[in-house]
Amino acid sequence: LRRVERETAELGDIAIMQIAPDEGALLHLLVRAASARFAVEVGTFTGYSAICIGRALEPGGRLLCCEISEDWAEIARRNLAEARLDEVAEVRVAPALDTLRSLPAEEEVDFAFVDADKPGYADYYEELLLRMRPGALMVLDNVLLSGRVLQEDGDESSRAMRALNRRIALDERVDCAMIGVADGLTIVRKR
Repeated sequence: LRRVERETAELGDIAIMQIAPDEGALLHLLVRAASARFAVEVGTFTGYSAICIGRALEPGGRLLCCEISEDWAEIARRNLAEARLDEVAEVRVAPALDTLRSLPAEEEVDFAFVDADKPGYADYYEELLLRMRPGALMVLDNVLLSGRVLQEDGDESSRAMRALNRRIALDERVDCAMIGVADGLTIVRKR
């Protein structure tokens, strides 16, 4: 993980997309708490969070990583292989919504992590929630957007995230909590 963190930092400003070590530790703990066998990650970047999730899966578990960029996917695949998770994790390059919709209806998701394009979060949330077993967990990253979610005249991402935050808070299908880790995380448990 330290090597992935260093190499990603060398990419320059884009490295801000990588999760921090404390967030990775929390993801690992939540995957373990959920006794997850099948996890889905939406937005993989260079693979740091995928490694945290993959290492915490139950024996025989698997991780499906949704990534839109072939360049990031290739780096993530290399990093997952070096972490000895290439047999556990599959990185699919396609629009995440297409990948999620292609999942078999009978395959239940135990854990999901969403850290991708903010305007797409609402669709990812719904598609994942449909496929999650009762008691499964979903973690959504960057729900505070550095406070931009409070600006009524904000950009598309902040408007989309503000609307989703409200929607999740009122969603009777889930229990949820927003925590101030990193740029804000919402943790959702399907009822």
